[in-house]
Amino acid sequence: MSDLQDQAIRQHCKVLRMPTMGSQFSRLAETAIREKQSHLGYLEALLAAEMEERESRAITRLLHDAKLPRMKTLEAFEFDRSGVSAAQLRGLAEGDYVARAEPVLLIGEAGTGKSHLATGLCVAACRQRRRVRFTTATGLINELAEAAHANQLSRALGRWERLDLICIDELGYVPLAETACELMFQVIADRAEKAAVIVTTNLPFSEWPQVIPNPRLCKALIDRLTDRAHIITTGADSYRFRRTTAQRKAAKP
Repeated sequence: MSDLQDQAIRQHCKVLRMPTMGSQFSRLAETAIREKQSHLGYLEALLAAEMEERESRAITRLLHDAKLPRMKTLEAFEFDRSGVSAAQLRGLAEGDYVARAEPVLLIGEAGTGKSHLATGLCVAACRQRRRVRFTTATGLINELAEAAHANQLSRALGRWERLDLICIDELGYVPLAETACELMFQVIADRAEKAAVIVTTNLPFSEWPQVIPNPRLCKALIDRLTDRAHIITTGADSYRFRRTTAQRKAAKP
């Protein structure tokens, strides 16, 4: 292949926005010659490389937009150290609950792996090319309160409503003012039976009135979140504490 032809192909790929084909056509051509592939075989390999790279870039972009606090996957969760069903979480990771707009509630004490599991489900959804957003309950409320102050609440609510999956972490750690509860309720009510939501909380439902003082609003929120929900209890024994203890024992001579 002449240098002029090489440059022309690269330019065509640049104009057509096919950067992977532009960077790999020469290498794959050498492979095709060596393995005696047909013209169609070479073309298929070239297109497959472009598609694979586009898929990878799309997932990377979705993971970035999800604003995950840390990159944690279900594959990295030590189910044998917890009381959570690996089969249930792996089944959820397949994404049917997102398609059916079913809530997922993770309930347990601090350190029992709720946030890790929720993050893992968010990562799985991003890998399926779904639009995801992770936030804490406080972070969500602060964002909506700022939008309301700037007369942009409707626009902010619209952004949350358009997402395929949202995760609200740490609900129940801080008591919420009634206005804050109303803002969060709007987000959850807008998604009821239309889009999926994951919520992690350290409180059983009987104790939610401690952080949501309006009894009617509290009842309505629980009603929306538990309708057709997957409710997973992570227990009371700290997963992080047990893991740290095991690591220390293993490190002893």
